[in-house]
Amino acid sequence: MKILHINSYFASSGTPTFYKLFFDELVSRGLDIDVLVPVAYGVERSEIKLFGSYTHLIKTHNNSDRYFFFLKQNKILEEAKKMFNNTSFDLIHAHSLFTNGYVANRLHHIFGIPYIVAIRNTDINIFFRFMLHLKKIGIQILREAERVVFINESYKRNLIEKILPKEFKEEVFKKSVVIPNGVDSFWLDNKYSGIRKPVHRDLKILTVGQVSKNKNQISVIRAIELLVAKGFNIHYTIVGAIKDKNLFKKIQKHSFVEYFPHKTKEELLQIYRKADVFVLPSKTETFGLVYAEAMSQSLPVIFTRGQGFDLQFKEGKVGYSVDCENPEEIADRIQDILLNYEAISNNCFHRCEKYNWGNIINIYINIYEQCIQAYSKTNQ
Repeated sequence: MKILHINSYFASSGTPTFYKLFFDELVSRGLDIDVLVPVAYGVERSEIKLFGSYTHLIKTHNNSDRYFFFLKQNKILEEAKKMFNNTSFDLIHAHSLFTNGYVANRLHHIFGIPYIVAIRNTDINIFFRFMLHLKKIGIQILREAERVVFINESYKRNLIEKILPKEFKEEVFKKSVVIPNGVDSFWLDNKYSGIRKPVHRDLKILTVGQVSKNKNQISVIRAIELLVAKGFNIHYTIVGAIKDKNLFKKIQKHSFVEYFPHKTKEELLQIYRKADVFVLPSKTETFGLVYAEAMSQSLPVIFTRGQGFDLQFKEGKVGYSVDCENPEEIADRIQDILLNYEAISNNCFHRCEKYNWGNIINIYINIYEQCIQAYSKTNQ
């Protein structure tokens, strides 16, 4: 099986390591892959952590081109055609609907190669929400894909129930599949097997994520203030790069906050183990691997309703979903966790295996094979 992956996000800060785990696992299973990574002029390979001989970084567009969707995408398409014109692929895997799916769809029409497409946070919360002039092409890409892959159930429901016109809902639903991201094996190899004791008034809360409005640490602080007013003694640890300096200044004013910049996995492991509850009410989130990391350390989690991690498990099993803009609800759900702490912690320890890359890659390989066979039969 020879698969072409189109993944502009491989060059984005924070994501290369995750995608490398995915691609390397595919290679270890015997798949022949090429990964097309379109970037703007001026970006050097040495500036980003791209790994593997399968990676093809191509400079295709100016930074200003991103304001003109079709101009940018057609530039990427032309370079892809030149690079892979004499290469025979069995399938294309586009790692987003609009940015990467457009190129996959055009290559499908030019070379007759089937493709699958993944739905990301930007597809749901940016393109479909604000770029209404692109909705038609987005629906076309969905309809002509062999499979539509969602990282989470929330985005699947959102797209099919709220975004798609009625006449296309069933068609897209039948080809849709939900596959979570995998977590670095480090976390599953170092699961915390100790028994976490119920906590009462002394509580250690943890957030791992860049300091930004999207990661929404300020709502956690508001929730903590409500709990402090009820008699709780709370220590709040934040780990992550500072993206919003003004927000960081506001956060620093609170005496119960302790901040750490980027930490190694080994250092972060110990921070997870010292915490009692993991709270990250992001405003938007494609998935959020930090929730799986926290679970591997038997740490109950609180996440945003309708975003990446929501509906991964039944409510209350490993934690709770919340309205990210509602500090009162965040505070209430933290208290709910404390009422059933040992059981939830134990569930986290066992259910984090859902994010084992080996199992997830098996699902992808089966999908690749099914799509190739189905397309071949249809076009004989």
